[in-house]
Amino acid sequence: MYEIPVEECAIGIPKAELHLHIEGTLEPGLVFETAGRNRIPLKYSSVDELKAAYKFGDLKDFLKLYYECTNVLMKERDFYQLTRNYLRTAHSQNVVHTEVFFDPQAHMKRGVPFDAVFNGIYHALESAERADGISSRLIMCFLRDLPAEYAMKTLELALPYKRCCGERFVAVGLDSYEVENPPSRFKDVFDRARAEGFLTVAHAGEEGPPKYVQQALDDLKVSRIDHGNRAMEDPALVERVARERIPLTVCPLSNVKLQVVKGGMQNHPLRKMMDAGLMVTINSDDPAYFGGYLNENYMAVARALGLSRNDICTLARNSFEASFLPEEEKQKWTSRVNEYRQAN
Repeated sequence: MYEIPVEECAIGIPKAELHLHIEGTLEPGLVFETAGRNRIPLKYSSVDELKAAYKFGDLKDFLKLYYECTNVLMKERDFYQLTRNYLRTAHSQNVVHTEVFFDPQAHMKRGVPFDAVFNGIYHALESAERADGISSRLIMCFLRDLPAEYAMKTLELALPYKRCCGERFVAVGLDSYEVENPPSRFKDVFDRARAEGFLTVAHAGEEGPPKYVQQALDDLKVSRIDHGNRAMEDPALVERVARERIPLTVCPLSNVKLQVVKGGMQNHPLRKMMDAGLMVTINSDDPAYFGGYLNENYMAVARALGLSRNDICTLARNSFEASFLPEEEKQKWTSRVNEYRQAN
């Protein structure tokens, strides 16, 4: 039987995306369009000049530009357009389910109401499901470089939205600058979130040490770890993550662009993670900044690490198993992945 090339398999296979910052899909052209509409001055004279600034020495460098660009997002319409644009791209890449992070604190500190942020994103998710059939979940992230007290206030502000939109608004997370901002600082916030019916996830082990992954598991009781690369430095932790089937939402292009992985994609630990029995998923993180959406991430690791079609199918199956979909939906899409592999 003829088998399609691995890259074609990566493009065509149905998959879920579980680590996507909606603010990180703000393409340079949309930055200028939204800034013009909201009369916000930019220090860049053109789209090309802004693109030229996408050179990051580390996560801190990236976040400086990231938050600078998000300053143009002011109104519900802005968040709707941003989210709808991402969902169209995701749909075109055979993403059938996505779980989207949003950072309300980054906007509220600029005077943007929580309502505008949430409603714009939420209504775009609803529109995409009606139009394209792409299902979604929403994850509110706390900024770890801000005080835990502010995170608690943000959680309390979000509770009415959880009560009315709980089928889609399902989890809270922890993101932003990791170094010297351990997960343990947010234990009380995450305890309260779980008591209110939220699932929990957290960025850990991207630039932070393996012990941050342990804290996320033990103190925050997370359902999955976002990134988790540095867990590989601790054999006992690797064994635990494998044994407990803790999903890792890995972001290859992001890791290389931010030099979390040095020396290029050929040095990415994804292959070693899979060989160690870890439930790894591939995601695009902040695709407007890191050179590609989900398919580009799949293709980059497939080429650099010599992944097989079966590897691609394993990664796609993992994306559904690790998702917050109901069990019957997970099984449906896992079967579709298997059928795709058998046919190709």
